[in-house]
Amino acid sequence: MGHTEADLVQLLHTGPFHLALRTALAVRGLPLQRVQHHLAHRGVKVGVTSLSYWQQGARRPQRPESMKAVRALEEVLQLPDNSLIRLLTEDAAGRGDVERPAARSYRSLVEASGAVEALLAELESPVDGGLHTVGHHERVRIGAGRELVGRESQHVVRAHRDGIDRYLAIHHGDPGCDPSRVEVRATENCRLGRVRWHAETGVVAAELLFDARLRAGETYLFGYGFEDGTGGPSGEYVRGFSFAGGQYVLQVRFDEAALPVRCRRFAQASAGAPRGGRSDLTLSGRHRTVHVVEQGVRPGILGIDWDWS
Repeated sequence: MGHTEADLVQLLHTGPFHLALRTALAVRGLPLQRVQHHLAHRGVKVGVTSLSYWQQGARRPQRPESMKAVRALEEVLQLPDNSLIRLLTEDAAGRGDVERPAARSYRSLVEASGAVEALLAELESPVDGGLHTVGHHERVRIGAGRELVGRESQHVVRAHRDGIDRYLAIHHGDPGCDPSRVEVRATENCRLGRVRWHAETGVVAAELLFDARLRAGETYLFGYGFEDGTGGPSGEYVRGFSFAGGQYVLQVRFDEAALPVRCRRFAQASAGAPRGGRSDLTLSGRHRTVHVVEQGVRPGILGIDWDWS
């Protein structure tokens, strides 16, 4: 569909940001590669992929360097000063937090939060990915060498912003883990996108691309897994929750050649805080599993730990 200058003027007034940007690109007749070139001449580095995400509504500029790029875009596209910046602000105020529960930062939940935040920035993903969990069933496998062999997730999420089409899954291996050897699998209703890792901390971040773009309030069910087996003996499995609400089920299965002598559930308010909410878990004889079920998750940390002797 052709766009006119009048369309552009109207969208710069009403928004949303991504449609105004897309129309400006069309009216000015500038391909994304050319826009990137103009921005680079102004000392602003931004990828063509990011520009594409912005004009599709799949990503929103949020970080300071991204906002600098938006201001430069106004100049490149010959738009009034602050016209795109204003739309970003109004979009966030008007529709940014539909059914969005209270949130906690990665820094309070993950000891390797610096590595996680660096990988999020590399993948150009905001810390709040626009999704919160409705239900999450996670199965963890511990091998004959007491190592974390792998884990599988069936995950149901709800979008609290329009245009969400991916989830960023984080895996934190045990000490000695080689993240370059960790395999990521997209098993249901998603496909694997970019994968990045941090060698020193054993953190892996993987994009899982949905088969649909969600509107605020919509739910999505998908499955994925990580195959590890590269770390040393494992003594616990933990899950951090940024948002409140939803059900979480964690099951840990042990190899018959390596059975723990004791397993316990625990909870923490934040990384480094004392562990509370402890209760012993009985290992099932035939299937060699323990599990916890949390009906209404609170922001914080939940997990299972075990003793080998």
